[in-house]
Amino acid sequence: MDETSITTLRATETAPLPAGATEGYAETNGTRLHYVAAGTSGPLLLLLHGFPEFWYSWRAQIPVLARHFRVVAPDLRGYNLSDTPAGGYDIASLVEDVRGLIAALGEREAHVVGHDWGGVIAWALAIRAPDAVRRLAIVNAPHPGPFLRALRSPGQLRRSSYIGFFQMRGLAERIIARDDYAVIRRTFRAADRGRAWLADEDIERFVTAIARPGALSAALEYYRRLMLPAALRQISPLRVIEAPTLVLWGELDIALGTGLLDGLDRWVRDLRVVRFPTAGHWLNQQEPERVSAALEGFFGEEP
Repeated sequence: MDETSITTLRATETAPLPAGATEGYAETNGTRLHYVAAGTSGPLLLLLHGFPEFWYSWRAQIPVLARHFRVVAPDLRGYNLSDTPAGGYDIASLVEDVRGLIAALGEREAHVVGHDWGGVIAWALAIRAPDAVRRLAIVNAPHPGPFLRALRSPGQLRRSSYIGFFQMRGLAERIIARDDYAVIRRTFRAADRGRAWLADEDIERFVTAIARPGALSAALEYYRRLMLPAALRQISPLRVIEAPTLVLWGELDIALGTGLLDGLDRWVRDLRVVRFPTAGHWLNQQEPERVSAALEGFFGEEP
């Protein structure tokens, strides 16, 4: 491990660490990423979060997977305690962040799990840098092939309409931050369906993280860069993914329809899909035990 690129820090107050976990920073691709780590043996396993979250969305999976793997859950570029640079939110740069993190942690490859935007990055990493991914797991995040096809349908266009709102630089930030980030709170609660799967203090932690200086604009920049004409060319050609791949999908996702699973085997050589009919977009938090068990079993299959 390169000791010049890894430093440690005291526990933060954003969220409590899982038992036995530590945290640190890694220099990668010109950016300092904060991460939480657990487990000291076994292959490296990365957990990549989505919007508007941070490492804490994997709090249930970290201790389970740390029994067998060296688990690292970073705050992605712009989120929580990671740097919020002015640029670098295009797909190619985000992939290089993850590749650099793997190298900074002293490895050449890793098992990779991604949810939402973390899943988009994980798909792109497996396409652009296949040698960096041992096994891949995706939680409610669209592969670019089916997603481009689905955007031709009125249903998915309606589901994705919020991306257009996110393009309104400045205005989107003001509306989202209004009334102590009421939009963020409603986003999480709208998926509850009476199950109260997030405690109030959990939502406060996500709000605290996205309210850090520059964090909201950085998070929205992911979507703004995605809409530029060159964005999708950065994950071309859409070569078939060779790494064994597990897709976990909450079917009640209000933003991503189940049609995104149709024809996915065209793009993934060794694919298995597990559907969760009573869960939605925040699957790893809504069904923590089942998701943890599925990931543990899948990654544990490797000899």
